[in-house]
Amino acid sequence: MEQIRLSQAAVLSSPNPVTLVCTEKPDGTANFATVSWWTYLSFHPEMVAFAMSKRSYSGEMVRAGKKVVLAMPGTQIADAVMGCGSTSGRDTDKAARFGIDCAALPGGTIQVPVHSRVAIQCGLKEFHEVGDHYLYICEVEQVYGNEAERALFAWNGYSRLGPAE
Repeated sequence: MEQIRLSQAAVLSSPNPVTLVCTEKPDGTANFATVSWWTYLSFHPEMVAFAMSKRSYSGEMVRAGKKVVLAMPGTQIADAVMGCGSTSGRDTDKAARFGIDCAALPGGTIQVPVHSRVAIQCGLKEFHEVGDHYLYICEVEQVYGNEAERALFAWNGYSRLGPAE
């Protein structure tokens, strides 16, 4: 083995499940941020965590609203998901710009892509500074799934999105 950088390890450890951090903007519209790192923390009580850059607009929305949905998008919206990862929601309506059909989950107002395999509705429990990111620890409120949607994965870091086959 040879010594490498952590960013290179992320490429070598692909694929990672792609996730959209779904939040609600102050005007009520949906906001999506693409991440490929999140994890289950606990099943009793149900908890998940994800990390986002400290500069992330979506992170601001999570901290302000205390609500978030982690949606695992289907392969049908791969191009839109890539666009969501390279555009700020601060001044862009990503659903409109990338043609993402959305719907709210039962009992919530945060919109998620219709083409999602899994959606995990959460409340923010706490967040911690971890270097150049914040780690968000969330309590799971509800979980929804659609086996008909094929899951989308990030390959070679974020260089390619596609199914794991």
